[in-house]
Amino acid sequence: MELTHQDWVERAKAIEFPRHALIDGQNVDAVSGKTFDTINPATGEVLTRLPACDAADVDKAVQAARRAFEDRRWSGKSPAERKAVLLRLSALILENQAELALLDSLDMGKLVRDAATIDVPGAAAIFQWYGEAIDKIYDEIAPTGSSDLAMVRREALGVVAAVVPWNFPLDMATWKCAPALAMGNSVILKPAEQSPLSALRLAELAREAGLPDGVLNVVTGYGETAGKAIGLHPDIDCIAFTGSTEVGKYFLEYSGQSNMKQVWLECGGKSPNLVFADCDDLDKAAEMAAFGIFFNQGEVCTANSRLLLEKSIADEFLERLVEKAKGFSPGNPLDPASAMGAIVDEGQTARIMSYIEHGRATCTLLHGGNRQTVSGKGCFVEPTIFSDVAPDNRLAVEEIFGPVLAVTTFESEDEAIAIANDTIYGLAASVWTSNLSRAHRVSSKLRAGTVSVNTVDALSPMTPFGGFKQSGIGRDLSLHAFDKFSALKTTWIKLKG
Repeated sequence: MELTHQDWVERAKAIEFPRHALIDGQNVDAVSGKTFDTINPATGEVLTRLPACDAADVDKAVQAARRAFEDRRWSGKSPAERKAVLLRLSALILENQAELALLDSLDMGKLVRDAATIDVPGAAAIFQWYGEAIDKIYDEIAPTGSSDLAMVRREALGVVAAVVPWNFPLDMATWKCAPALAMGNSVILKPAEQSPLSALRLAELAREAGLPDGVLNVVTGYGETAGKAIGLHPDIDCIAFTGSTEVGKYFLEYSGQSNMKQVWLECGGKSPNLVFADCDDLDKAAEMAAFGIFFNQGEVCTANSRLLLEKSIADEFLERLVEKAKGFSPGNPLDPASAMGAIVDEGQTARIMSYIEHGRATCTLLHGGNRQTVSGKGCFVEPTIFSDVAPDNRLAVEEIFGPVLAVTTFESEDEAIAIANDTIYGLAASVWTSNLSRAHRVSSKLRAGTVSVNTVDALSPMTPFGGFKQSGIGRDLSLHAFDKFSALKTTWIKLKG
């Protein structure tokens, strides 16, 4: 999408921001009448005011979703019929590409260029992929004796709640909603309070595509009220959550305190990027190491936030890396020439800066380290690199969720693997080597859901995404995502001889 800075500014002026939640096909205020502001982190400007939904609103959404499921207005449609609606929705997402990109950029500070060329096309592709997949999933016949017929069918769960984060607002909503809807479930989508706008627009487009009322409901509000109410509601069958490990644990507790609803979690990460001396393209590795931590302002669960360098190449590599980092200076998110956008809000900016101050006191600052403004406004942080980071330093242990890279050296393959695996997380990892045996050997020993070799953060609708340890439970993407939103039913028939 070839638009100039001024083009994006003019389009932003023309947007009509939503002011309501969406329940049972209706635009609604919160039962309490409470609202909250959505703020552009690049300017501090209030974009709109939305309902601060709580338990009463969640209950209304659950009732609407349950009615829609039980009367089979969506769950009763054939896979081919559901496919047609999801393919239409995919097309509508692309038709509204600029608007959706602007909503995410203005809402949480990401570069509009990235939203338009990566996020929005990615969301459309996900709906297309699951729409195309759903009429190609077959049920099973078990290998019983000749006098029995045992059928194994995959059925929708019922009411699914999707609680999604602010770093990729449209994409994360799509990762949950597309397979859940394709299976025939009704969905309650709770976007992060920092970035609810594209979720509301997605629901409008879904209605336009032919999704019946009540099948996709969007509840806006805070995690401690609306999110907690979702976790504790006794008539929700499943929660699919992406966010911090801390909050993921709350949802496990809420499930135990209520109806033992299924809880699927995609949580935190502290992904290691291992660069060995036999890497045959250090310049490419340095370029991708910078991209792996500074893309989307480092607000990525799989961000390669730990760089592990073989000691013999560390000095040369770091020289290259610092030069690459200079190309990620933050700027106006609506300017296609900007290399990095704004941090999502003041709270997250302060959190990132506290880690940087810790790094100044305990490590070697190679680059960056400062908060910035654009035109005197906004939440911006320079790309920041620390070297001489001990494996047990907070910078190497805790998820910062910002453009801060911790660099540690190693002297052997075994040491590199031990450092990489010494974490509570296990979401992703990268390995750089020209040795095919090493690539296989190291990848097999890394405890991570995705290991990218000679690249970073590789993903596709075709491959499962998720992690080990406290990075979560279950997988997004691929056909395996259907496992989260369906249940297997056995029907055993005794045949008469």
